[in-house]
Amino acid sequence: MISKRCKYAIKAMIFIAKNQEKRENIFSSTIALEESIPKKFLESILRDLKNGQLLKSRRGPKGGYLLNKTPEEITLTHIIRLMDGPIAMLPCASFNYHESCADCFDEATCEIKKVFEKIRDTALGIYNQTTLAGFIQK
Repeated sequence: MISKRCKYAIKAMIFIAKNQEKRENIFSSTIALEESIPKKFLESILRDLKNGQLLKSRRGPKGGYLLNKTPEEITLTHIIRLMDGPIAMLPCASFNYHESCADCFDEATCEIKKVFEKIRDTALGIYNQTTLAGFIQK
């Protein structure tokens, strides 16, 4: 399950992708109002998206948020990992955040790990194929 923070990040990124060509300025207050996201919470999310290099921002009256990459280059994988961390449901099945289980005797033969690796791979395949461009084309 993704966090509310992650869901709001996805909503904000889709909003920016849909609107950045129509408007020069995409302010956090506009996103918060249009997407029903608490403004203070959204500002924290946007800061993390900027620090993760998915967004760039400008200050001032002509400021606002813009994508740092094209909508075709930004996948759900990027956003989910930035907001929530691992894609895998178990630490032993994670690519980027791997940790051995304390109660596991042999990871190589662990049947539970094998199932959760399949789940991870399926989810990761869908996340990698889903870009912001796909959301704005619908």
